Amino acid sequence: MAGSGTRRRLLLVSTNYAPEHAGIGPYATQIAEHWAAGGAEVHVLAGMPHYPAWRVDPAYAGVWRAEEERAGVRVHRRRHTVPPRQTAVRRALFEASVLAHGVYAPPAMGRPDAVVAQLPSLAGGILGARLARRYRVPYVPVVQDLMGAAARQSGIRGGGRVAAAAGAAESYALRRATLVGVIHETFVPKVAALGVPEERIRLVPNWSHVRSPSRPREEMRARLGWRPGRTVLLHSGNMGLKQGLEVLVEAARLDPDLLVVLMGDGNQRSVLRELAGGLPNLQFAPPADDADFPDVLAAADVLAVTQRASVLDMSIPSKLTSYFAAGRPVLASVAAAGGTAAEVERSGAGLVVAPEDPRALLDAVRALSDDPGRADALGARGPVYVREHLSREAGLARIDALLAEALGEHPRRAAAGEPGAGEDEGAEAK
Repeated sequence: MAGSGTRRRLLLVSTNYAPEHAGIGPYATQIAEHWAAGGAEVHVLAGMPHYPAWRVDPAYAGVWRAEEERAGVRVHRRRHTVPPRQTAVRRALFEASVLAHGVYAPPAMGRPDAVVAQLPSLAGGILGARLARRYRVPYVPVVQDLMGAAARQSGIRGGGRVAAAAGAAESYALRRATLVGVIHETFVPKVAALGVPEERIRLVPNWSHVRSPSRPREEMRARLGWRPGRTVLLHSGNMGLKQGLEVLVEAARLDPDLLVVLMGDGNQRSVLRELAGGLPNLQFAPPADDADFPDVLAAADVLAVTQRASVLDMSIPSKLTSYFAAGRPVLASVAAAGGTAAEVERSGAGLVVAPEDPRALLDAVRALSDDPGRADALGARGPVYVREHLSREAGLARIDALLAEALGEHPRRAAAGEPGAGEDEGAEAK
């Protein structure tokens, strides 16, 4: 990001960061590396790599604090608890440990020009607000998810108590912001309800952070052991409570000819494996290497995104941008009124069916399998949508514009929800 004569110093607070390759980690990483490539001195306050497995990366086992240089970015890591299973108490301890260690040992650095934070981390949001206040600089949180809403809808034991505490923490962090970025318009009323005037909310959609597929589909299918002619339904990413992946297990149970692949990790993986009870047409696969990931997605026939029925306006799954880039049809088993359904319908690259309904999901998969021309046509719209709306260049330009506005470097942009919001720099909002 270009400066104004002097080298800019920026601090990004994000519990998730590289080498994490799923969730919000890749976005935080690409933002920080983009700023560094533009000449800024960039620092990141991050946790220990643990997502989506919810196990600390072996390379960081036993490490309390670490400083490392990654692609020109100075990363300050602080240890925290990592709950293998989500309960209200364990989630609270996770956030408390991130907050306590960040307060006790903030990054050793000079005064930043601005502090940017990635939510849903409650601790990250509070730390960002505190550090910005300490240095008397602009504070800009980017809302990828809201923990209060997530706790109410996820089914975590004690979710009501977590929701109340999370809502208070989110309100504290967001009301102190110079500007607030949100990745989808469905977050605007939620953020406003937490006490942020709508004129301070900006739309900064995520982007596709993976390359396009490059290998022949049949070559990759053979490598994966997926026989020709068999329909493969693939879900990639976190296996958590809110995903409601039981619907895919039951779809596999209903149709032995369908191969369902759950690729990734998460705190519900063992639960889902137990529920499957050894179904021969349900595979659990580890996360694909970054080099293979786009080609594995493209080798599937249908790409699944699922959420529980109660999840109405939660975060837009980061997997969607990767799915669109893969060029295969997306099947969303989600609430019709939520942001995920709106995004799939807006792209024209897939279908939406009722959540937690394995029969409806299976009927949609069969319809696509019986009409390969339609499936290919839907899939082909994904890469077009990525090029026109979700390019990395456009996404990073929106982040740059958000930061520049917070620093007072250009006139006020349209607030989220107003005509033209998020469409400057030649990029249309998601």
